[in-house]
Amino acid sequence: MIDAQYIAKLRKNQGWTQAQMAAALGISRATYIALEKNGSPNLTLNQVSNLANRLGVGTTDIISENILNEEKYTEVLLNMLKYGADDDGQMTKTKLAKLIYLADFAWFYSQLEPMTGAQYRRLDQGPVPNHYFRAIDELFLDGKINILFKDNSQLISLSDTGQQFQSKILNTQEQQLIQKIAQKWKGKRTSEIVDFTHQQLPYQICNPGEVIPYELITQQDPDYVY
Repeated sequence: MIDAQYIAKLRKNQGWTQAQMAAALGISRATYIALEKNGSPNLTLNQVSNLANRLGVGTTDIISENILNEEKYTEVLLNMLKYGADDDGQMTKTKLAKLIYLADFAWFYSQLEPMTGAQYRRLDQGPVPNHYFRAIDELFLDGKINILFKDNSQLISLSDTGQQFQSKILNTQEQQLIQKIAQKWKGKRTSEIVDFTHQQLPYQICNPGEVIPYELITQQDPDYVY
């Protein structure tokens, strides 16, 4: 079943009207409205694919919401940036994505549940969920982070507003793990953490583009969880 609330949120975030979405899919506006209401109209596989492409996500991502708690994901992101940025307060966008991935899988390793519930795909640049890119955009638009483009990289830093945020969802143990991972990789090059995640068992086993099951991390050597 299509995740009705999720696609409605994505459509609104991107400024598309229901009529525009219906026209793009080749269905009536009434059918599209029903799609956002209950998620169950009959769509062809091609229409589902077109819907996902229009919204900028993967096809499987609109079948079910993959972020259990988007606000919590945002807190993890901001905490990683707070504790793991270099001395100049900046961190590459790629490195930040990898740190969040390590936190999610390291938490699963010890607790048998992910920290955020994001779905990570085996991409060339490393494991990353589709939601990460939207979270970065939203935080930038909200004025909580700064983005500097330099040498084909995006450098992320907390804005004055972002530095004032306080965690409301993360518990003490989660915050401690985030700080531990952030401090371990603080000052390390992006290429180092990319190589590290590429050499981990979960990334090695999965095929390109495939969602990486959290359960695979439980087979990882303890010294290489993060």
